Amino acid sequence: MIVAVTGAAGHIGANLVRLLLERGRRVRAMVHNDQRALEGLDVELVKGDIGDMYSLTRLCSGAEVVYHLAASISLSMNNWAEIEKINVTGTRNVVETCLKCSVRRMVHFSSIHAMMQEPLDEPLDERSPLVDSYGCPPYDRSKAASEREVREGIEQGLDAVILNPTSVIGPHDYQLSHMGTVLLALARGRLPALVEGGFDWVDVRDVAQAAVSAEEKAPLAAKYMLSGHYASVTHLAELTEDLLGTPIPRLVVPAWLARTGAPVATAFNQITRSRPLFTEVSIRALTHCNRNIRHDRAALELDYNPRALRETLADTFKWFMETGQLDLSKVEKKKK
Repeated sequence: MIVAVTGAAGHIGANLVRLLLERGRRVRAMVHNDQRALEGLDVELVKGDIGDMYSLTRLCSGAEVVYHLAASISLSMNNWAEIEKINVTGTRNVVETCLKCSVRRMVHFSSIHAMMQEPLDEPLDERSPLVDSYGCPPYDRSKAASEREVREGIEQGLDAVILNPTSVIGPHDYQLSHMGTVLLALARGRLPALVEGGFDWVDVRDVAQAAVSAEEKAPLAAKYMLSGHYASVTHLAELTEDLLGTPIPRLVVPAWLARTGAPVATAFNQITRSRPLFTEVSIRALTHCNRNIRHDRAALELDYNPRALRETLADTFKWFMETGQLDLSKVEKKKK
């Protein structure tokens, strides 16, 4: 049985492919350019992207299951056209190809960002509405629109389930996600200041396990929140300091001040072609998120039980060290 994966070289994809191989599955993976995450693995590679129907047909032909992870993650407010092309039209292409190739089941990776966070004092779960305001960041709107594409596919006869993970962190982050960049800067002692606020963080391996369980157990059209643990940015830094001995910044920038300086920082990053650690969009997410994201349905139906945040961070830093990205001998340690 062939299991096809889009976005296989991304953070979740790298962990999902490894899990599928451990379970004896035959994996066919779509890769675009960067395939470091899959080097040395026994997978069938299909070069292409979800904007190309020919490569999608090659990926899905003969596949019983398709995991759709490919997406463009953005922290910008100004790139709707680019994001829509990949996240919305691309998902529509995957849905159409799954229907054409008679795929038994599609597992679609959405995001917590597709969900309305308000009211912030009430639990957020699968019944909460999708975002629909043009005032929301393009990425959020695109993930909500991609879910609607999957729902339309279900109405046409597609067997699909939808997953909504929160902010994913963990090992096998080969392309270095936004949060991976922040954690690595923290571990190296190179983060000048912390930002007020926090988010719900989930281990990438728990998300991958839930995806496989959803493929095997979930009823048609099921949707699952995959949350982990809420923690402030300051608490993440404190855990990092405790695990590694790296001194953390003592300056915590208030949210209003961070938002004021975000456009300047973004412009600087564009000039220097460096990745911004915090942007207007990420600061908004950190300061305007629901702290009570329920994963009761996933726990009940998928045996979902997210591991402790401290364990996730410890394993992430261990992976950074094993891959040569973090050398603690070059990091100034906290004075006792």
